[in-house]
Amino acid sequence: MKQNALFDSPGPRGLRLIRIATLIWVLCLLLIGAYVVWRLDARGQLAPQKWLPFVTNIKLLKFLGDGLLQTLSASLVALVLSLLAGVVLAMGRALGLAWLSLVIGAYVQVFRGIPVLLNMLFLFLGVPLVLHLNISAYTVVVIALLLYNSAVIAEIMRAGIAALPAGQRSASLALGFSEFQTLRHVLVPQAIRLMIPALISQFIIIIKDSALGFIVGFHEMTAKAQNAALQLGNPLQTYIVIGVVYVAINLAVARMSHWIAHRKTHAASGH
Repeated sequence: MKQNALFDSPGPRGLRLIRIATLIWVLCLLLIGAYVVWRLDARGQLAPQKWLPFVTNIKLLKFLGDGLLQTLSASLVALVLSLLAGVVLAMGRALGLAWLSLVIGAYVQVFRGIPVLLNMLFLFLGVPLVLHLNISAYTVVVIALLLYNSAVIAEIMRAGIAALPAGQRSASLALGFSEFQTLRHVLVPQAIRLMIPALISQFIIIIKDSALGFIVGFHEMTAKAQNAALQLGNPLQTYIVIGVVYVAINLAVARMSHWIAHRKTHAASGH
């Protein structure tokens, strides 16, 4: 029987109370949902003409589809670059050089603490002012996502390296590998495999944060939806549809993460 270290498993009476409380909450949620639907219908928000454009209007679907492609493109590029940068940062911090660890630690703490939106604004407003360079909104979004997520992934990788048995490093050094070779050929590949579910989950965060790009003129899905809502005059329906698309994408990514974790568990158990 599975034990919980924090509290005892509920008995028959406790289970009955939990089921009753759950049923009450479900009923409350259903009542709230029914009330919301009734109010929307009373205000004409459920009228077919407000929803049909998302099925029948090819131009609208193409317009929103272009925004979705921009979102996925920026997110994938940011994920790949963040993964590469995060691995390099984690390796640099694990080399044992005090000055390098201090510099990388400062980078990680600074960019983990700055919101992605502020990074975008700093880049969008500061780069043209300081460096006299004009960079596209796409580049601003990718770099801002890179700065934040490389710091997060560096910590994920550092945790993965620390979770490996200490004897592996000692054995590798005893065989004549340098500290860098030990990290590159022995520790980091294992840490990446260990942290794959967490890294994939980070992709969900990147996708959601990419929506902040509308503030610097990046024509991703949210910005496209805003323009479409103004033209169609149905902002509620537009944002509900876009929200469903985001949820579907994130659920697919989360499902992939769970599937990989499940495969790793079965592989480790030999089944």
